[in-house]
Amino acid sequence: MTHVRYPLLYQINTRVWLTEFTAKLGRAATLDDIPDSQLDRLAEKGFDWIWLLSVWQTGLAAQQVSRSNPEWRREFQETLPDLCDEDIPGSGFAITGYTVHQNLGGDAALSRLRERLKKRGLRLMLDFVPNHMGLGHPWVEEHPEHFIQGAELDLARAPQNYIWVKRQRGDMLFAYGRDPYFAGWPDTLQLNYANPATQEAMIGKLVKIAGQCDGLRCDMAMLVLPDVFERTWGQRAPLFWPTATQRVRERVPGFTFMAEVYWDLEWTLQQQGFDYAYDKRLYDRLREHLQTRGLFLDLQSWQACVFTLATRN
Repeated sequence: MTHVRYPLLYQINTRVWLTEFTAKLGRAATLDDIPDSQLDRLAEKGFDWIWLLSVWQTGLAAQQVSRSNPEWRREFQETLPDLCDEDIPGSGFAITGYTVHQNLGGDAALSRLRERLKKRGLRLMLDFVPNHMGLGHPWVEEHPEHFIQGAELDLARAPQNYIWVKRQRGDMLFAYGRDPYFAGWPDTLQLNYANPATQEAMIGKLVKIAGQCDGLRCDMAMLVLPDVFERTWGQRAPLFWPTATQRVRERVPGFTFMAEVYWDLEWTLQQQGFDYAYDKRLYDRLREHLQTRGLFLDLQSWQACVFTLATRN
């Protein structure tokens, strides 16, 4: 019987990692400050991929939401009892630009780190967030048509899903990014995939960042599927992923796509160009298995340590 070896991926919260080095160095650490010894250790443990979580530029508006949201702050306090504002940089998924965050050293520092990983046989995975952008994204001023917009009636019916945004060219009501089963994420704005121009702009972002890494983990990838998008927003969106993944691979052959996906839509996304997909049923079974033995891990913890995925073929 032939043994199939699946790739092993190690997820690292980049900001937390660099915070550890900051404490040791006595100054703000960037990607250039990650010691070679740390990379050697990852390679020696047999990993194939390093997934650096949350490297992209985020903004002050989303950060302020994270710092002022009472529910989120309570959760932060449970993790860090001596919590202060400086400990809350804001969500790494409220992106204001697909350039490496200036506090991490920018694109050049990531490029140097990627080369160091490559010398050790390690491939680099980064995040792509297709569903939304962060508050304060330049498109709010330059291309508001890329976002879902609302009316006063929408705000009255679902105030948890909309926000008035101040703009130099006139304030506008935008929808928060969300999935159909929860209230909106108040540090984000929902992209309008029913608009072909929005899809083209997002493909442009994909092509650009595909030159900076070897693969992408696509956040909540099922939210831009036509059926899901229509159920959430009442508008039919054209297919996005088949075109997007094809365009990237035309520029970067062999590029890897991994989908964060739920609701039994793994196979759907694999047919649309993804190499790998999350396996939530497996996560749930593992969690249940541990809970029967008195151990407790939430789903996000499993996603951080398990890379058991179904191949496309």
